[in-house]
Formats: sequence, structure tokens, C-alpha cells
Amino acid sequence: MQAHTGLLIIDVQKGFVGPETTHIPKIAQDLQAEYRHVAASRFINNPNSPHRRFLNWERLLPGSRETELAFKPVPSAFVFEKPQYSAVSYDLLRWIHVNGLSEVHVCGIDTEVCVLTSATALFEVSIKPVVLAWACASGGGSESHAAGLLALRRLIGKNNVWADQSGTSYFASN
Repeated sequence: MQAHTGLLIIDVQKGFVGPETTHIPKIAQDLQAEYRHVAASRFINNPNSPHRRFLNWERLLPGSRETELAFKPVPSAFVFEKPQYSAVSYDLLRWIHVNGLSEVHVCGIDTEVCVLTSATALFEVSIKPVVLAWACASGGGSESHAAGLLALRRLIGKNNVWADQSGTSYFASN
């Protein structure tokens, strides 16, 4: 992998692993070996969060077992908490800057929510996002995953959404 490329693993947590996402922790675990710079986010559903207030969603509460990562991050990984959909924050941008990264490969859970918002936010601050579609999934199932990929191809460009591990297979349609 190029020296200026990092890996961002989005929300591969025990509370997000289910029938549709059960394969992602192993992929995330193994994928780390291909990158010098690895970051992993953990979603935390804080008190007064919009998830609680607007959606009445009471999972992944601070300190719960659900918030634990479902894979073992490499010792050098930058692991951080996030209270919102996007993983892009001051702390992540600082990590990107300190490590001289110009491209960030994104994988994880859920394709149509946190992966999409994180990749889009990276794009909007001029950091090239590449979504590893084969290393993403959605608890909402294959339709939600496909919807996320469709939107991502429009938002960040079809050549920045990789269909397989070769890095040369893109999606034929927008």
C-alpha cells in the first residue's frame, strides 16, 4: 500500500454485528496488515444524542458491551469514539494530517449510513476517500448496502468505490 494511504474502519462493534454483517470483523482484522496507518471508530450513543431524541434509539450506550470493537485493532491503530454518523472529526483530521495521508480507504458498518457520511465528509475536505465495497456491509441487509454503494458512486465517484480487492474493479453504472 502507498505510504500516503490510510485505512479507516468504521464502527465494527459488537452491537453492529449481526446476520448481515457477521463477516466484517474478520475482514477488518485481516485488512489492517495491508496498511501502515490504521484508524478505527467506535460509535457511542451519548445522552441527549439526536439518535435518542429524534429516533428513540437506545442502543450502544456509553460503557455498554455493544460499543466494544468486534476485532482486535493493531497496536499502532488510532481508535476513537464518535457520537455522530460521520467519523470525520477534528481528531481524525489531525491523525490524517500528522501521518501525511492524502488518501483514506474506508470500510465497515453500515454502508448507507456511517460509511457513506464519513467518505463524503473526507471528500468535502479534499482527502481522497476510497470505499472498499467488499469490506462493508449493512445491518439493514443487502438492499441497504446496495443503496449506500449507489449513493457513494454518485457522491465520491465510481472509481473511488472498489468492488473487489484488486482495486481495479469498479462498478459499471453510476
